[in-house]
Amino acid sequence: MIHLADRPGTSGHSVVVRVLGRSLPGVLFGHDFLECEIVLTAESLGAAFPVTLLPEDLEDWEDALATLGARRFAMWLASGRTPSLKFEPDGHDRMSVSVHDGPSSGVTVTVPLFALPTGWVDEQRALLARVREVYPREVAETSLGAYVWRRDSGT
Repeated sequence: MIHLADRPGTSGHSVVVRVLGRSLPGVLFGHDFLECEIVLTAESLGAAFPVTLLPEDLEDWEDALATLGARRFAMWLASGRTPSLKFEPDGHDRMSVSVHDGPSSGVTVTVPLFALPTGWVDEQRALLARVREVYPREVAETSLGAYVWRRDSGT
């Protein structure tokens, strides 16, 4: 869903959010939740943080991408229920990405990305669109705590 990495031949740093699948496939409550992992890689570091994404988290990522497209600071997953990500662009083609695992370990890991490729924001939007295509919203909440299957998964 997210793949931010230095250009080939540079530091090899990366920040990736991998979608592993639906949280509770076939169960109304939880079917549209996505089990994911946030993976950070640097020279001597490899870290992975499990996270469950809600449908609104995908919307929030879309908003964060709009902010990042304007080369401004953005936060994602800042609710406190999951690890959070902080994106700090420097106005050029560099950015620091920090993951804070407040709910579990309390650890914060920051990975500098020194040479993001041209068009990286559009690439992230394409990845988000692909996730939405593969895992469309199939459940609707008709009232607080009441869920039904959508008749048309495109609505």
